Amino acid sequence: MYTPPAFKEETLSVLHDIIEAASLSTLVTATADGLLASPLPLLLDRNEGPNGTLYGHVARANPQGTTPVIGAAMATFMGPDAYVTPSWYASKREHGKVVPTWNYVAVHAYGAAEFFTDEDRLLDIVTRLTNRHEAGRAEPWQVSDAPAAFVKAQLRGIIGLRLPIERLDGKRKMSQNRSAEDRTGVAAGLAASARREDRLVAEEIPV
Repeated sequence: MYTPPAFKEETLSVLHDIIEAASLSTLVTATADGLLASPLPLLLDRNEGPNGTLYGHVARANPQGTTPVIGAAMATFMGPDAYVTPSWYASKREHGKVVPTWNYVAVHAYGAAEFFTDEDRLLDIVTRLTNRHEAGRAEPWQVSDAPAAFVKAQLRGIIGLRLPIERLDGKRKMSQNRSAEDRTGVAAGLAASARREDRLVAEEIPV
């Protein structure tokens, strides 16, 4: 990922926070047949390996789970993003030499993808994923709420993924390269937006 120094995010705990805040990632693998990509909810184990390890699963019918991977796999995670109009810049009123841009947060995680069909490991993954996304509900659903034979049959329809993270690229593009006056204008403009993502980006801009 192209990342100018002003936008580079390298703090491991912050990168992990971005990964965990993303509801959905995209898993990309290179194969002899070309690139394969799948939108996936992934679970991060922060303590497994020096950079953490990602877990998830794909449908058994998804060729990405059975096609040999060339090189490292990549999982991408997006944080809040927003269009930035140059109309918010103080510098527009000063000289007019401004153009639109986009503010966003992104993390790319790279590592060797391991696909597996072991039932116990699959059950552990779907249980942990479910518990994470059901947390906070008044009556959280649990995998054990479903009949055991039904769960067993469902597990036969998926392939597990384990991706130990070998490298992380992090980017937080939040108008850091603009003047304080321009950043203040962008933050104010986004904060007034009806779009929730815009307001989240406004909170990230250093003013």
